Amino acid sequence: MEKDIIKQIILRQQELISRITLLPRRLLIEENGNYVFVGIRRAGKTYMLYQYIQQLVQEGKHSLEEVLFINFEDERIADIKKEELHLIVECYREMFSYDPIIFLDEIQNVDGWEHFARRLADEKFRVFITGSNAHMLSREIASTLGGRYLMQEVFPFSFTEYLQYHQITLNAHWHLAPVRADVVRLFEDYFHNGGLPESFGYTDKRSYLTSLYQKILYSDIVMRNNVRNEQSLRLLVRKLADSVLQPTAIKRLQNILQGDGTKISRETVSTYLSYLHDAYLTFSLSNFNDSIPQREGTKKTYFYDNGILNLFLFQPETKLLENIVAIRLYKQYGEALYYYNKQTEVDFIVPDAHLAVQVCYSLRDSQTRSREVNALVGLSRFMNMNTALIITKDQEEVIEQEGINIKVIPVWKWLTD
Repeated sequence: MEKDIIKQIILRQQELISRITLLPRRLLIEENGNYVFVGIRRAGKTYMLYQYIQQLVQEGKHSLEEVLFINFEDERIADIKKEELHLIVECYREMFSYDPIIFLDEIQNVDGWEHFARRLADEKFRVFITGSNAHMLSREIASTLGGRYLMQEVFPFSFTEYLQYHQITLNAHWHLAPVRADVVRLFEDYFHNGGLPESFGYTDKRSYLTSLYQKILYSDIVMRNNVRNEQSLRLLVRKLADSVLQPTAIKRLQNILQGDGTKISRETVSTYLSYLHDAYLTFSLSNFNDSIPQREGTKKTYFYDNGILNLFLFQPETKLLENIVAIRLYKQYGEALYYYNKQTEVDFIVPDAHLAVQVCYSLRDSQTRSREVNALVGLSRFMNMNTALIITKDQEEVIEQEGINIKVIPVWKWLTD
């Protein structure tokens, strides 16, 4: 690895950070902490690092010359090996006399990166790392890092952040003001095209999202894991999109793929599902009432971004609605979020928060209304609920039945709470 190339990259990044314009996101960073940020490609991890650097410079705490920023997707260092990573700090010190703050972007491309990261922390550097693979949160990596880093997952833009991008800030009574019409209008784009910030500037968002999906599938899954049956993997993604509303067993997915003429084992299907999760394309919820072995076999699967999910759907409204609710709840509650399917069916529950949520596009049909309300009333007999919600596309009311108060709220309003 040529040192001059590394030096060029360091200088180029300093210059880029000095002039790039950003939409600030909420950052919770401990002053002396080292961090690993992970999440789906193009969720904004790199720009969050840029934002933090600009903040440090504006506050007078550091200068740009104290920044050592390396993007490991730069083709000039695509083949760098872990044995060469020490050259990064060497090159910086040949140009500057400071102890740098080190930013390593998409470093998961380098096998064994975690050993270098641990050594940097042991040498008392401040270090920020990003990656697009959940394996960076694995027990093996965490063991190597030895508690020296704080882990944060980065999601696509929330609806509130999307509104801020469009220079809309909401006050306490916004839903009674003219801005309400703007919120509803902008929600339609966010609902169908998702919250990946680079897509906001595209007229043809579908083409951008298709290209990004292909990049994730090929680079982060097929190439990284040496997947030999790419056709089955692609079909699996489509079937998961079709199944967003319902629990799906691994055995059923295997039968679907085999029905398409492909020989594939249950173990391979399970492995492919883990690859999709690791690449932050999908996440899964378990049935609260299942035993631990059952929870591993049958799950509800959702996509981290509505825009990517929508690439695979025909008449997508109902599935997009439940998926966007799942994203918000999973971001807030993580592994404490379940679905409930025993004697009654409820889309989402958080037992620790005494929260139950049904998702229904419209309650105008009497049978649908009765089904959704009775599900929450039925759940109340088995679980203590402080909050019961039915999230709809555009309806709002309060329903009281058998002593249970159920709040019906439009999704665009709920997402701004």
